[in-house]
Amino acid sequence: MKETDLQQWVEEISLRDFSRPFRHRACFNPRLRTTGGRYFLSDHRIEISSRHLAQLGEEVMLGIIRHELCHYHLHLEGKGYRHRDRDFKELLQKVGGLRYTPPLTKQPYRYLLLCLDCNQKAYRKKRMNPARYRCGHCQGKLVLQEIEGTTPSSRI
Repeated sequence: MKETDLQQWVEEISLRDFSRPFRHRACFNPRLRTTGGRYFLSDHRIEISSRHLAQLGEEVMLGIIRHELCHYHLHLEGKGYRHRDRDFKELLQKVGGLRYTPPLTKQPYRYLLLCLDCNQKAYRKKRMNPARYRCGHCQGKLVLQEIEGTTPSSRI
């Protein structure tokens, strides 16, 4: 989905579910990991996590967009736009937005560090140089192995 498609989608949701237009900018932010979206008080833009869209689908993203639009419309009306405010909770329930963002699936371990002396195992997500390290148990030499079934294409 392109940013122009996202902008159009947010505008449609705003008109359909809130009966008010969305007159600011909506964009993707691929760096968002723990949150599905953000609303900025200063310039009224909404950022949406492209990772959440890719992993969780359009139905979850619809709930996230409704959540951010609740912040947007309540803030512009001068009502309680924070998560703890009654106005926010009531509007969120009325439009069917998500209160919390579902977590993303975690990246699987791709590498195994194995001690040659004591067979101690340590799992890693990132590649590293085992020659620069020693085993924490016995100070033995380490070997790095790639775990089967985790190809670069299966990574997040």
